[in-house]
Amino acid sequence: MKQRISGAEALMRSLENEGVDVLFGYPGGAIMPTYDALYDHRDTLNHILVRHEQGAVHAAQGYARVSGRVGVAIVTSGPGAMNTVTGIADAMVDSTPMVVVCGQVGASVMGTDAFQEVDVIGVTQPITKWAYQIRRAEDVAWAVSRAFYIAKSGRPGPVVLDFAKNAQTGMVDYEPAKFDFIRSYRPVPVPEDEVIRQAADMINQSEHPLVLVGQGVELGNAREELRQFIEKGDMPAGCTLLGLSALPSEHPLNMGMLGMHGNLAPNVMTQQCDLLIAVGMRFDDRVTGKVETYARQAKVIHFDIDPSEINKNITVDLAVVGDCKQTLARVLPLMKECKHKAWLEGFLPYRDKEQKCVIDSAIHPTEGPLLMGEVVNAVSEATGHKAVLVTDVGQNQMFACRYFKYSEPRSIITSGGCGTMGFGLPAAIGATFGAPERTVCMFCGDGGLQMTIQELGTIMEQHAPVKIILMNNNYLGNVRQWQYMFFNKRYSFTPMLNPDYEKIASAYGIPSRTVVDRKDLDGAIKEMLETPGAYLLQCAVKEEENVLPMTPLGASIDDMLLEIK
Repeated sequence: MKQRISGAEALMRSLENEGVDVLFGYPGGAIMPTYDALYDHRDTLNHILVRHEQGAVHAAQGYARVSGRVGVAIVTSGPGAMNTVTGIADAMVDSTPMVVVCGQVGASVMGTDAFQEVDVIGVTQPITKWAYQIRRAEDVAWAVSRAFYIAKSGRPGPVVLDFAKNAQTGMVDYEPAKFDFIRSYRPVPVPEDEVIRQAADMINQSEHPLVLVGQGVELGNAREELRQFIEKGDMPAGCTLLGLSALPSEHPLNMGMLGMHGNLAPNVMTQQCDLLIAVGMRFDDRVTGKVETYARQAKVIHFDIDPSEINKNITVDLAVVGDCKQTLARVLPLMKECKHKAWLEGFLPYRDKEQKCVIDSAIHPTEGPLLMGEVVNAVSEATGHKAVLVTDVGQNQMFACRYFKYSEPRSIITSGGCGTMGFGLPAAIGATFGAPERTVCMFCGDGGLQMTIQELGTIMEQHAPVKIILMNNNYLGNVRQWQYMFFNKRYSFTPMLNPDYEKIASAYGIPSRTVVDRKDLDGAIKEMLETPGAYLLQCAVKEEENVLPMTPLGASIDDMLLEIK
């Protein structure tokens, strides 16, 4: 039976109808009717009050990435909506399902430069899967259902609903809506049997195959299908930054991380394989290096759900366009049981070389200041490699992703395509709500932490159990490394004068500790993990440490530097 309610109330019921139970937001004038309606839904919709709208969208991202559900953020118009743009763009390039509801001025004053009016649709349309302005209360249920369907179907991504104030206060005979089809929108293409057969034939004929594992495996819940796929074909695999937890770190066929700061073996062997099999990844420039020299000797099969990614950066020989959970399962029965012993052994010299030249000294130094790699490794070991890794952006991100180990799915939350500094802290807050049963470890640098440090207030209010590991080197480390290598060591505005982070943590009621000496590290990590709730562990790391290996920008992917002179 239909019931006459306000548009704002219709939004609440529509969110509940989509299974939403957590949302992140910040109130304001143009969204106030919605927040008034939310007051009566506090038992079913857990609203997390952030301290800045950017924090709301990053928290929604962290929630979505760890849970596999759609993240939700609610903000006001004008500056509130504009503060979400960075997170929306980040979610778009990293394929994160999210719905952002922005307040907007009433329809009668739109276009008059009314107070806090901004063309939200015009701004966000290029960085969303769909952006829609709700001008009538009658359209709320339809728009919300459509938004969630678009956000989570096919290749996931963000959707923006621009909610006019008159649509919030207007009355409607509410009836729930449910979308599972939109004409002309084909979220999951289904490849023909002949394409599947061709893929199997190419794999069966290959003597030196290499599988590139992307986040699409996690998004498609295809972790088990991937494992069976590589094991039956006895095929080595390398993982992209966002795909690192799609394959357990200790799996014998996992050769490590691809890309600019990835592992030596998978990057070098990319240039020696005869078949490159990309699964749920987009051939980002950080993975390919110089495209003109990238895997020129190999045939390429690209498994992806998004047709627009095919031949975008790398020309492929065969495209298998569809949900990789389905397509891998269809190829698997047609594959032969293979053994590539000699090919797999070819990775070993490069793995040994990196271990001796880079890894041993990075995670087990015997003298000098603390190093980022050893901090990351020690935390990962102490958590049994079962924690959720959240990172900010910069050197802390690269060290964390390289030296953390993954045994569980959906265990890495990092800003990949946009590289958004400030992402880490609010994303970690969101992750604690998306996976409350798991330990969430957030690694950051002193630069990125200060970009969203106000979200310590959200941690304080919500008792969000984020374990913050601050690797403080008093620099904007990644930029400093590039200045060291390519700008004649001219450190232009990268040294940082930092505040007393322990005092700041204390002000928010968050216990903390600073480690300077290596002998104190393990004890401090134990204290952090055993302390209920949030904790800030500050590690005074080497100031001018460099991330290695590294492929210089514009170089071939196998031209990796193992040392910087």
